[in-house]
Amino acid sequence: MNNTNPHPHRGIILAIIMASYLMLVVDISIVLTGLPKIRAELAFTPASLSWIQNAYTLAFGGFLLLGARAGDVLGRRRMFIVGLSIFTFASLAIGAATTPTWMITFRAVQGFGAAVLAPSTLTLIATYFEEGQARNRALAWYAAAAGIGATLGLVLGGLLADLISWRAGFFINLPIGVVLIVGSLRYIGETPRHTGRFDLAGALTATLGMFALVFGIVEAAEAGWASSLTQGAILAGILMLGAFLWIEQHASQPLLPLDLLGDAQRNGAYVARLLFLAGMVGFWFFTAQYLQGSLGFSPMQAGLAFVPVTLPQFISSVSVPRITQRFGQRRVLLAGLSLCVVGLLWLGLTAAQMSYPGGVVLPMILLGFGQGWVLAPLTVAGVSGVEGRSAGAASGLVNVAHQLGASLGLAVLVVVYAGGHAPVFDAFGMAHHTGITLLAAALLVFAALLVSARYLFRRRPAVLSSTMSSQT
Repeated sequence: MNNTNPHPHRGIILAIIMASYLMLVVDISIVLTGLPKIRAELAFTPASLSWIQNAYTLAFGGFLLLGARAGDVLGRRRMFIVGLSIFTFASLAIGAATTPTWMITFRAVQGFGAAVLAPSTLTLIATYFEEGQARNRALAWYAAAAGIGATLGLVLGGLLADLISWRAGFFINLPIGVVLIVGSLRYIGETPRHTGRFDLAGALTATLGMFALVFGIVEAAEAGWASSLTQGAILAGILMLGAFLWIEQHASQPLLPLDLLGDAQRNGAYVARLLFLAGMVGFWFFTAQYLQGSLGFSPMQAGLAFVPVTLPQFISSVSVPRITQRFGQRRVLLAGLSLCVVGLLWLGLTAAQMSYPGGVVLPMILLGFGQGWVLAPLTVAGVSGVEGRSAGAASGLVNVAHQLGASLGLAVLVVVYAGGHAPVFDAFGMAHHTGITLLAAALLVFAALLVSARYLFRRRPAVLSSTMSSQT
């Protein structure tokens, strides 16, 4: 369907694709400003609260490659609608949650729906928009949805939590999802199918292995590293991840072709992305609670308080193609990572002062510009030199590193935040522990900087593809 004759309804199709992608992005951040109210209402502990994010990102990252394969074999339109349906149903269930287990379970289901839905969005753009100006314009709007979605999720989540309930942020997905499903059935045609097999064993061992590993690390925050449950879960996770690599080595159609891991720059890009997300997730997760628990902000005020980081991130993201053409991928990437390290250090050192104007606004601006300059170059490095037949798997591996980095990082930083003390702190205690946690987050991003300086863009510079700028 990707031909020179524009589809008569491709404007509507793009709106459907953007709205669905926006819904995925919004639901990552919409929960953050409502976390204190969720913790109080459903009796979460600070450590278990992290599973509201981890369940979503682990399922999203763990099943992403399987979702992409399903779209190839069963059709992108079908998987787009299936993913929308799962995501919408899970949102309704989350909004009705009465226990932590209920909420965490359906956050995982929601992440699985996102993993089915997300791979089809870019493919449908490539299907309905011919290469060149039309596709570039569509991808620019698609990329903008990521920046808009982060801000919208934080502000909308805070507004709804203040005026109605945190549950409204999930219930709102029901009418939106139904409209998108109906629109997809009417306006989107099915894509050609390809023969192939599903590597279910690989998908399950990878996802369960990551779940067990993250569970063990989070459990250490409450039970300690000597706990048999902590040690057993971490051991089980390592064994299952080892089994995943064995399965991929012997599978006829593996989810992860292991030859993708034979290039130093790509491996460096995956590691750097994982470390970067591991650090930055701590900023979003803990700062949202710090603003409310230590500074006394309402959920709506906390959402608005993130504007100094989200607007610069949007501005810097759209400037990446221009500035990388002038300064090169390496300089832009290292500058962005450096700004993030400085921003996190600044926040960590001033958190105990408990001052938004004096200790939060300026480092947030640095973090915003830094994040916008980091992700696109990391994506380019992650797919550099990949043959056409492996391009989808390489792109999927970039997204997996993104989601799993956030999960592992949040698990580690929860342990740092707990610090072996009481799981609940007063305003001053929360400020102190948040500062320590953000300093640890700065170390993770600094590690990403070291990896990038050592391995990335030391050979002939890659060209920034417009299709890559949409990675979030």
